[in-house]
Amino acid sequence: MVKTNRLTGLQPADRFINHFRVRLKRMDRSEKKELAKTRIGKAAARVFNEKGFLETTIVDIASAAKISKGGVFHYFPTKSEILYHVLNEYMDLVLEGLEENLKDIERGSSRVQFIISHHIDLYDKNTAEAKLLLHEAHNLPVKQFKVIAEKEKKYFKIVVEVLSDFLNGFTSKKKLTGITFTLFGMLNWIYSWYSPKGSLTPKELSEIIYNIFTKGVGSYKR
Repeated sequence: MVKTNRLTGLQPADRFINHFRVRLKRMDRSEKKELAKTRIGKAAARVFNEKGFLETTIVDIASAAKISKGGVFHYFPTKSEILYHVLNEYMDLVLEGLEENLKDIERGSSRVQFIISHHIDLYDKNTAEAKLLLHEAHNLPVKQFKVIAEKEKKYFKIVVEVLSDFLNGFTSKKKLTGITFTLFGMLNWIYSWYSPKGSLTPKELSEIIYNIFTKGVGSYKR
């Protein structure tokens, strides 16, 4: 059951739309365009996860975003363009300032901990987008898929370098690749069971993954 605010009489989605309209009045044209695209992208990400990309229609997206079908086409000529926008924005969030932030952190385990916390925090705030990256990116046209894949490769390379430092640079490339994929497996598989709204906080989950990955399950023995 959707809760209604007792003071305003608005449901959560209505409050978001109302907030969106107030902000819209204060922005210039380019800012309005980006805000509108973000709003459509957020709505589309939820629907893509619920119904699947191929099964979702523009009408479904328009309904979720509470705008007209024509309004969606005004910003995105195709459904694929919406998916690309969502995934591209998400990967930009993943990479934004990452290398710069790592430079300010002591090399070794502290950087591993930061990578894990960064990944989980982004999942917490962008769950729908993170799931789409894993399950729907293959539906993009080849040219757009390559752009996303290149950003994923850049992220992977950053993590490889962090783990190489953690292991003192003595691990073979083959084993380092396997170790890196193992960490990503731990981080990405949480979509199948973890809810940020549950009793386990993102911070607690980050600590669990960090401890198991760096010290093994034995670190939880008493």
